[in-house]
Amino acid sequence: MPNLTILVNFFTQKAENWGHIQEFILPDLIKNTSLLIVFTGFLTVMIGTSLAWLVSAYDFPMKAFFKWALILPLAIPPYIAGYTYNGIMNYTGVIQTTLRNRWDVTVDQKYFDILTLPGAVFIFTIFLFPYVYTITRAFLSNQSASLVENARLLGRNPWEVFFKIVLPISRGAIVGGVSLVLLEVLNDYGVVQFFGVPTFSTAIFQTWFGMNDLNSAIKLSATLMFIVFSILILEKILRGRKKYSNTTAKARPLTPIRLQGIQAWVAFSYCLVIFLLGFMIPFVQLVDWMFLTFHKIASPEFKSLIWNSLLVSFVGAAMIVVFAVIIANFSRMHQSILSKSAARVTILGYSIPGAVIAVGISTVFIQIDNYLFSFYETIGMEPTLFLSTSLFMLISAYVIRFLAIGYNSIESGFDKIGNKYTEASRMLGMNLTKTFFKVDLRMIKGPLISGFILAFIEILKELPLTLILRPFNFDTLSTKAFQYAGDEQIHEASLASIIIVIICGIAIYIFHQVLEKEPK
Repeated sequence: MPNLTILVNFFTQKAENWGHIQEFILPDLIKNTSLLIVFTGFLTVMIGTSLAWLVSAYDFPMKAFFKWALILPLAIPPYIAGYTYNGIMNYTGVIQTTLRNRWDVTVDQKYFDILTLPGAVFIFTIFLFPYVYTITRAFLSNQSASLVENARLLGRNPWEVFFKIVLPISRGAIVGGVSLVLLEVLNDYGVVQFFGVPTFSTAIFQTWFGMNDLNSAIKLSATLMFIVFSILILEKILRGRKKYSNTTAKARPLTPIRLQGIQAWVAFSYCLVIFLLGFMIPFVQLVDWMFLTFHKIASPEFKSLIWNSLLVSFVGAAMIVVFAVIIANFSRMHQSILSKSAARVTILGYSIPGAVIAVGISTVFIQIDNYLFSFYETIGMEPTLFLSTSLFMLISAYVIRFLAIGYNSIESGFDKIGNKYTEASRMLGMNLTKTFFKVDLRMIKGPLISGFILAFIEILKELPLTLILRPFNFDTLSTKAFQYAGDEQIHEASLASIIIVIICGIAIYIFHQVLEKEPK
């Protein structure tokens, strides 16, 4: 409904600044957004796919650690990573300070300026590649070894095996992962705003709150939706109709080859460098800054930030799981075009950037409040924008935005168990409701937990929706960290950031353990 409202208003509402935006601002927005998604997409495919193949096909020192540790960059939101790396590399940062004080070396500032479009590409790449890595590794770990072994027996070297066998059969997984990366880039507001790179997200904020022109913000949102749908169509084209499946039920996963000597250390070094850049370096810097400012920031008011963040994340994730279970089970029990179409339409929210959803849902809730004015008067309330200034609107936006995450996890769980246990329970005389709670839900316990954890992480890190839709005087860890960073109080932002990273890191580890215990 919010997205439909945006499209309708795009054609029906007049906007006073839209002509100016079209002529002077829109070309730069399209250029910057295109450069970001092209270079980030290419680099995340290179890094994510190569790491997935390395971890799946070879044994080398500390492989068991890197297997899950390479997912940890997802625990650090890109906007936190952006201001952390800027703090590390600027004039007063640890690198330049060490060069000046220890070796008396002064460097040209332009070589250490990360607040550029290439800098934004670096941040997006190094902290979003786990989407490609995780999905591709999961695909490769379940593939038959026959294709790779036959290629090796026919004399193909490792590079030929990778480019001529692995990449073609992994195309669907790679495209699926990189499409998530591109959607995250389009959704981002924190990085591009802090780095000063004009994109659609920053333009929507500036038009809405700076120019006080909601109609122009709606038109920008509709334009961004057109780009998103173009990416989704391109994804379908790139996936193609080719499908690779095992020709025998006795398929076995890849048997890793043990690397020796310099090859083992090259593989180890590659994984280590990515892990250091994507997690350890920014994490250590945040911890150092946290100790410098802990006494100043830690207060009873700060505890309310933690409570607010956990509250909206927990409630939002719980609602997502509930709705996802209902929709997935309905789609499973009613195998019709209508049920499948309804499920797909319901989960489209993840493909729509947060700023666009915020524009649409606030428009809808304001209209609902206007319709309810007479009802408010009847129950003795002052006519006011009650729903559109409440926490309910924010959590509703979370559900719309991240429902696909919970749904995909739970749908995969239902697909794995099929209908045979449900049918057996019904034949034994148990009604649908008891079967659902005593059989179906217990059979998909792993996917339920995974869906909840993933939704919880995404809501905890989320910034654009929370900035726009949060009630007055309601802050979370993410909004507070962003506000501190925007006020050039980088050190003060560290405590909120480190709490987000630690909670997300623990959740990612639990998620990895749940996946490892799931039957293949």
